[in-house]
Amino acid sequence: MTSKIKVDNINKVSDDSNIINKCGTNITMGVNGDTVILPNGVTEQVQSGAAIQVQSGGSITIASGATITNNGTAVGLGRTGTVDWNTTPKTGTFTAVSGDGFFLNTSGGVITANLPAGVAGAIVSFADYAGTWQTNNVTVTPNGTDKIGSQNQNATLNIEGQSVTFVFVDSTQGWINTMDSTSNVRGTPPFIAATGGTVTCEGNFKIHTFTGPGTFQVTRTATSAPQNKIDYLVVAGGGSSTGTMGSGGGAGGFRLSNDTCMSAPQTSPLATPTGITASVASFPIVIGAGGTRPNPNSPGGTVGNVSSGLGISSAGGGGGVAAGQDGQNGGSGSGGGGEFPGRVGAGGTGDTPSVSPPQGNDGGTGGQAPSNRGAGGGGGAGGAGAAGNNDGGVGGIGSFVVATGFGGSNGEAGPVSGARYFAGGGGGGFESQGGQNGAGGIGGGGDGGPGPGTNPGNGQDGVTNTGGGGGGASRGGPGTGAGQLGGSGGSGIVVIRYRFQ
Repeated sequence: MTSKIKVDNINKVSDDSNIINKCGTNITMGVNGDTVILPNGVTEQVQSGAAIQVQSGGSITIASGATITNNGTAVGLGRTGTVDWNTTPKTGTFTAVSGDGFFLNTSGGVITANLPAGVAGAIVSFADYAGTWQTNNVTVTPNGTDKIGSQNQNATLNIEGQSVTFVFVDSTQGWINTMDSTSNVRGTPPFIAATGGTVTCEGNFKIHTFTGPGTFQVTRTATSAPQNKIDYLVVAGGGSSTGTMGSGGGAGGFRLSNDTCMSAPQTSPLATPTGITASVASFPIVIGAGGTRPNPNSPGGTVGNVSSGLGISSAGGGGGVAAGQDGQNGGSGSGGGGEFPGRVGAGGTGDTPSVSPPQGNDGGTGGQAPSNRGAGGGGGAGGAGAAGNNDGGVGGIGSFVVATGFGGSNGEAGPVSGARYFAGGGGGGFESQGGQNGAGGIGGGGDGGPGPGTNPGNGQDGVTNTGGGGGGASRGGPGTGAGQLGGSGGSGIVVIRYRFQ
């Protein structure tokens, strides 16, 4: 016989009392919307075979601080495809527990996750903690002869940001993946993210240096306009020079921005204050090669090649020329040839094509002295080439950027401490019995051929990845030292800077 104890309306039981359900009895509570409230100290005991029934509209209120203890088997309260997440990330091999979810951190290496013994309804979940599963995978291993998707084989999780849930179904299929997310929803930092080139960091800034062709890939833009700016240095290849009495090659064009507050004393006044606004895109980077030296009897050297990136282009330096020839135009112009016979060459025009601020300067005029004749020096980013006279003209000085946080060890040291110089003009060669070769401009310009006296010599090459112009060749006097070679121009460089944190 089954009996019922009916509790109607809002009934309260006094402290320290018990409601005891014996075997086979029921307590029906909350009839027609009523509520039973058990105050402090009341114990409700339900013995084997009894039940508590809460009818439609009724409720049991459990006060704050109360505890429900289950010493039997919960029926109808089982899992419905969910797990309890263990919030301590796993970093090494472990065995999963049914009913739990685990965050797996593979930033330090691969992880093996062993599944528990398969029981119908068992459930486990795994999630990529650090977004590194694509680099260091997770191996999921079944227990004994259990299967994963009908195969008694390991499974691999190798997608960034992946999360998966496995449920054990039966011995035929084993563990089946019921949920698989690869959305990798994560908070977005408010700064630019990009790849490409050789990447270094200085404080809150990243620097991408390209000494050869490549791609600068912006993968994320900043959320605020002031943080979405990119600064650049784009230097083209320097011009080469030619044989005996060759003028200095012009430096490659020098273009620089300073929108990210690089220190002013070490950063060129030629820098534009406006950088590039970042956009998610791929930007091809072109590094201009220096002009190659021609044969000794060529009237002119080779113009340097264009460098470009982020929509900014710098023109190659003008090629140095032989005696009596006018210099070539370019990012910086080459020097003019010395007197031959009775005529001196004009220096080539720099900043060709014209940009603002200007990308270079003119070459120096060729020289005509009573007994000697020196070729003009090539123009540099920071100054014009010197005119030739008894001696070859000195190459124009290059311009500079701050070394720490941008220029690094590239370029050359110069008068401004803490800065690196680029785009120096080549030194002019000479023909005389007592003259001197022109020195290359600071910033990678090659010296003119050595002297003095009757010792002829080849011009020196411009320094690689500076955009320096090549030096002109020299000879001791008319008819001596035939066959000298001018120097090749130095290749260019592209450097990119932005805030990343």
